[in-house]
This record gives sequence, structure tokens and C-alpha cells, in this order.
Amino acid sequence: MMKFADRRQAGRLLAPKLAEYTDESGALVLGLPRGGVVVADEVAKALRLPLDAWVVRKLGFPGEPELAMGAIASGDSTVMNRDMIRSFQVSETSLHEVVNVEKRELVRREIIYRGGLPLPAVTGKAVIVVDDGVATGYTFLAALKAIRERNPRELVAAAPVGSPQSIDRLGDVADRVFCLRTPDDFMGVGQWYDSFEPVSDKEVIEILSQSHIGRSTRLLGKV
Repeated sequence: MMKFADRRQAGRLLAPKLAEYTDESGALVLGLPRGGVVVADEVAKALRLPLDAWVVRKLGFPGEPELAMGAIASGDSTVMNRDMIRSFQVSETSLHEVVNVEKRELVRREIIYRGGLPLPAVTGKAVIVVDDGVATGYTFLAALKAIRERNPRELVAAAPVGSPQSIDRLGDVADRVFCLRTPDDFMGVGQWYDSFEPVSDKEVIEILSQSHIGRSTRLLGKV
């Protein structure tokens, strides 16, 4: 199975799967920072839809930050893998410490990405949530859960690549799920990209500043 050259190529390839939403009134694209915003930028451009971001943070196990035990998202959404937390015998104290650290980082990113603007208005809209890949799916699920509670007309999850199990899990919350590749030998998102360099805050800010966040606040904070 061929790799994507980079996140922008992945977004350009993903966009045709979502072509039915092109120019749809009341639809918007939300990227999950950081990498998902790059993919979402290409999707939003192709569909001629507004672009915004929904901040998510993985909750890594103490001492194993890359191993997810859950995730949090803007809108006070939390998803936990309680089975793994019990299996690894993570104490409530350690769990709260991780959550507090990631909440501070989530708030920091909301401030610098949104510049004090409220969360995107999603009530009654078709919302396409985009990430650069789906490994455990916890961050994606946390975002979907938060958005679902705000009553979108339709909630769509989209990613270039993901593990089959995690992609199936997204369907528990999203109305529709689009994924280009669900390889059985999935080991991590980065393995499916030739270039998978870290995305900086600066790059996210530049992308959002060129979207409707930078041009207008009409779609933000209003239902």
C-alpha cells in the first residue's frame, strides 16, 4: 500500500471522498491540531468551505507519554480507556496530574490559535472533522463527543489513514466516517507518510489566519 507524500497530498486525496459537501450552506471543516489542521486546510479549500480548529490533547500514561490512556478536547470533553488504566494500575492521583497538565496545554493552544474567539458554532451545521490519521482514536472521539453535544445537523469524521478498529469506533459517535486507507498492518500514523514532520504552532496559526478565523468572525460563536 503506497504512502502519502505528506499531509497536504493526503488532504487533496481525501477531499474527493467528501465532494458532496462542496459549497454546502451551513457546513464547515474542523481540523484537529496540529497535523489535522494541515490536512483539513486542503479539504476545506477543495470543498470551498470554512475552516476552523477543534483542539484535542492525548492523555499519555505516566512515563509512557506516547501510549494513550484517553484524550480531552475543547468543550470539556474527556474519553478514557478505563480498562488500560486499571491494567497499568494508574492511580487517581497520577491520572489527575496528567489531565491537569494536558488541560493547561489545551487552554494555551486555544488562546494562541483562536486569539480569544469562542469555539466554532456547530449547532445545526454539517461538521466535517479531519485529522491526519487515526491510531487509538481517543483524541478523535473526544472531539466528536464534544461536537455531538452541541447538536450538529450532521457529524462527519474524515482521515487519510487509520487502524480498522479505531475507524469503526468513530462510527459510534459520527454519522458518517470517511477513511482512504485502513491497513491491517497499521502500526502508527507516521508509517503511512513519506514526510511526517511535526507541525508547529506557527504553522497552525498561519493556516487559520488565512481561513475565515482571520477574515471574519461571523461564523464563530453564533448559532
